[in-house]
Amino acid sequence: MSDGDLAQRVQRGDRRALARLISAIESGDPASEKAVAALVEEVAPAPRIGITGPPGAGKSTLVGAVIAELRSRGDTVAVLAVDPSSPVTGGALLGDRIRMQDHVEDPGVYIRSMASRGHLGGLSPAAGPTIAVLARSGFDIVLVETVGVGQSEVEVMDHVDQVVLVVSPGWGDQIQADKAGIVEITDVFVVNKGDRPGVEVVQRALLERMGGLEAPVLVTAAINGEGVPALVDVIR
Repeated sequence: MSDGDLAQRVQRGDRRALARLISAIESGDPASEKAVAALVEEVAPAPRIGITGPPGAGKSTLVGAVIAELRSRGDTVAVLAVDPSSPVTGGALLGDRIRMQDHVEDPGVYIRSMASRGHLGGLSPAAGPTIAVLARSGFDIVLVETVGVGQSEVEVMDHVDQVVLVVSPGWGDQIQADKAGIVEITDVFVVNKGDRPGVEVVQRALLERMGGLEAPVLVTAAINGEGVPALVDVIR
């Protein structure tokens, strides 16, 4: 199959061709570059939303809830979930799918897991071209979940249209917010696990840190879907 044929099949919504192209990207196959270039040249991208934040904030659960809300509104969704690789074995659990099991059989949802392979920045070496492909594969919206990040992993901003920072109660006070560089590239703030104590403290720290910027600070409880419709209203 030629690069042009593969690109056309991906554009038409052929999931097998899409999986094949992403695998070629991950393996470093030079031929994949031509197929990606053909897609990028011919097709305007769907909205791309990066969902990032520290470990334990509930990103995967929130992504699952966002998928459910988007599907209830008739949107098709592609998800790229990046998992950290073990520094010892080089392997990755790719466990994000565990929290998205409800959507695996849904033909309107495509979920692809990817190991970071030691790459710094919160993504994977193959993430950039993969996001470009997913955004041109006929989906209405693309969600990109990064690995658990700290203060300087901001690579996601180069590949998406909006960055959603997910934190949880207890994430930090004003001092923590002041030194977190990722706050500066965030378009939407989400305090997840909003049914737990400490939400107001984190909200206040973020609002003070922004100093009048217009990025919204939302509260969600992804486990029961609370606040998720409001988040989807913003990112759509």
